[in-house]
Amino acid sequence: MASRPSAAKKTPAKKAAASAKAPAKKAAAKKAPAKRAPAKKAAAKKAAPKPAPSPTGGIYRLVRALWLGVAHAVGAVFRGIGQGAKNLDPAHRKDGVALLLLGIALIVAAGTWADLKGPVGDLVEILVTGAFGRLDLLVPILLAVIAVRFIRHPEKPEANGRIVIGLSALLIGVLGQVHIACGSPARGEGMQAIRDAGGLIGWAMATPLSYAMGDMLAVPLLVLLTIFGLLVVTATPVNAIPQRLRLLGVRLGIVRDPADDEFGEDDERYDEQWREALPARPRGRRAPEPTAYDPDSAEQEALSRRRGRPRRSAVPQPDMDRPRDAVDVAAAAAAALDGAVLHGMPPSPIVADLTQGVTVGDREATTPTPVPAARPQQEKAEQDKPEQEKPKAGVRDLTKSPPAKPRDLPPRAEQLQLSGDITYALPSLDLLTRGGPGKARSAANDAIVAALTNVFTEFKVDASVTGFTRGPTVTRYEIELGPAVKVERITALAKNIAYAVASPDVRIISPIPGKSAVGIEIPNTDREMVNLGDVLRLAESAEDDDPMLVAFGKDVEGGYVMHSLAKMPHMLVAGATGSGKSSCINCLITSIMMRATPEDVRMILVDPKRVELTAYEGIPHLITPIITNPKRAAEALQWVVREMDLRYDDLAAYGYRHIDDFNRAVREGKVKAPEGSERELQPYPYLLVIVDELADLMMVAPRDVEDAIVRITQLARAAGIHLVLATQRPSVDVVTGLIKANVPSRLAFATSSLADSRVILDQPGAEKLIGKGDGLFLPMGANKPTRMQGAFVTEEEIAGVVQHCKDQMAPVFRDDVTVGTKQKKEIDEDIGDDLDLLCQAAELVVSTQFGSTSMLQRKLRVGFAKAGRLMDLMESRNIVGPSEGSKARDVLVKPDELDGVLALIRGESEG
Repeated sequence: MASRPSAAKKTPAKKAAASAKAPAKKAAAKKAPAKRAPAKKAAAKKAAPKPAPSPTGGIYRLVRALWLGVAHAVGAVFRGIGQGAKNLDPAHRKDGVALLLLGIALIVAAGTWADLKGPVGDLVEILVTGAFGRLDLLVPILLAVIAVRFIRHPEKPEANGRIVIGLSALLIGVLGQVHIACGSPARGEGMQAIRDAGGLIGWAMATPLSYAMGDMLAVPLLVLLTIFGLLVVTATPVNAIPQRLRLLGVRLGIVRDPADDEFGEDDERYDEQWREALPARPRGRRAPEPTAYDPDSAEQEALSRRRGRPRRSAVPQPDMDRPRDAVDVAAAAAAALDGAVLHGMPPSPIVADLTQGVTVGDREATTPTPVPAARPQQEKAEQDKPEQEKPKAGVRDLTKSPPAKPRDLPPRAEQLQLSGDITYALPSLDLLTRGGPGKARSAANDAIVAALTNVFTEFKVDASVTGFTRGPTVTRYEIELGPAVKVERITALAKNIAYAVASPDVRIISPIPGKSAVGIEIPNTDREMVNLGDVLRLAESAEDDDPMLVAFGKDVEGGYVMHSLAKMPHMLVAGATGSGKSSCINCLITSIMMRATPEDVRMILVDPKRVELTAYEGIPHLITPIITNPKRAAEALQWVVREMDLRYDDLAAYGYRHIDDFNRAVREGKVKAPEGSERELQPYPYLLVIVDELADLMMVAPRDVEDAIVRITQLARAAGIHLVLATQRPSVDVVTGLIKANVPSRLAFATSSLADSRVILDQPGAEKLIGKGDGLFLPMGANKPTRMQGAFVTEEEIAGVVQHCKDQMAPVFRDDVTVGTKQKKEIDEDIGDDLDLLCQAAELVVSTQFGSTSMLQRKLRVGFAKAGRLMDLMESRNIVGPSEGSKARDVLVKPDELDGVLALIRGESEG
């Protein structure tokens, strides 16, 4: 009741205040709006002092202000740290995460492996051991593996989610199985029992499954979960499991690689693969008719091309913007004009320009015709030759010259010569098949031009495709840059270009030699085959009689590549298995047989594989049977060094600097034999040594082989001795620095790594080749390698040429090239009856690599005198070194040479 009067008393006061405010509001409404705000502020100021001031409220405000100030300061510091972390390089942030994980791994390892004491150890036991149970020992290893992955592969963050999911499933499945295997302890048994099993994770996963369906069904489900986690971590689909297992078996050596069965014979199926890759013959009237070929007109065509007289009428180049039918008709017309290609002539150097108004006649007037690299020197040599010296085409007389007048001359061993008066006819080019005409343009080229133009447009690069030259394997597209456009803008788009043209083997040349343009080499989807006969027909039509001229193939511009081995003067051929190396060696040997008589060129063939060069057994160009034993090959190389020295003796005695000058003087009768000598001076033939696999020789006798090769390559050029080394393992221990420094010409086929390319060419590029004859040719004196497609010769063609050479003449072998295999068994008299004991002592010393007289006494149960005599006998045969007091003697023979040592002791050669 007391509240009502108070309320009654307050009510009139409130009403009076309300009535007093009402006139004030009306008056303020009549005034301008700008004066309304001060009235409200004044009212607010009057209303503020209503709460009575208290000391508690002041302390609260002070504490609140201090707290907010500290919070803002701490927040500003952390925000600055966070902003700095954002500005860090992403690589540093990832390294920080990896190092943090390594630190955590160390702490967990100390707590689980070493029983760390203190708060940190207790925390590790509670968290890690409590969660993972018995598998807590594996947690540090798991963290370390994840940290190492972050360090090694920071560029693969997209796999982190997959790995997290996979590891989670893997851990849950394994811990569940461990928990069930340990008896499935429950929470009522205590926390220690759970830690001794699968931990809290295993308990949380296994307990519901065991309660719902029993252990018999829970265990298989957990096993499936574990397998799922393992597949997710390794990114292995279920259907790829057999393939992954097979690859694992290949790496471990348990399963044989099927690729070895397919390509184990080094280009065994080269012919079949090329035949399958050949494009179908065009149909209709656009296909050139073989019956329209005239040999005389084709030869005149080649000669006129060689002398710079174009014989074609000007035909417009097909334009990119023309309709498809018009382009096809124009391309067919260009191919018809190149009809000589069908019979060995090179295609005209037509550049498929994308501009209008450029004719074939204009291009012929400005583009040099591809000719052999050694032709100018050969033409000069032919002009310097007297008329009676020039041999007839195809037939050469090998009749011996009569004895000359003798005079003083150093003693000389037997020269390389032919026995008997015979006439040798060179094989006919009809034994080699003719290839089809090369394409100048195809629909695939137009599609790639459009793709390149689209890439330049999308990335806003001021560049355009102005033309292309199509080769048998790759097409080189010419890119011209706009003003103020860097070449690096094109090279930086290499991966984008490869993506656009759907080919990983894209090679950019900046710039093209001799042109202000960037070249992009892209493999053709319709590859063509280069026949050896076509290249040799071009050399014959060009009247090039160099016996050492070798057909290599066809370059990117459509011109044939041929070079004289006498000008190279030594060559290194290298490439992986299946890249075309053996086919190149076959073309080289066949070219020599087609163009040179046994009087011009003699050969030594080294074939450690025993199957690559067996087709050439018995040809008259050989001076020794094909060598398959690496030790015999080392002896043959030593014989070549001796032959080189003897040739230089003759050159020095008669005052000539090159073997060609000496041979010319012998043919012209300017050189006479010394008086009283029965020697008949004969022209020296070129000596060509071909080693099909250098790695095998370097493994058996590296010191002897390297010394002989270095001496030959350094000095033998003027003596007419030339070396061709081939290997499929171009590593630094096979192709050493001394060999590389003295072998200036290189031919690199596809390699498996960048390091191999640098060993062969001293520059990258070979690792991007596409195999099957695609190579980079770097002859002596060239600045940049030339990309080419190696020529190909079938086994039937090789057999026909070899049979022709065998029918002409039988081989005349030299007996002193390698040591004979049959020798009379002779035992040294000083050995006496101790032959068997000496063989046992040599086998014991060589196998153990320890030469000690006391060891022979113990092992052979002989006296000191007998053991000392055996050691002296081995010292006289260079098996052990001299005595050095009480030290053991040095063993000079390696264990792999034991058979040769035993054969030496028995007085017979190694079989």
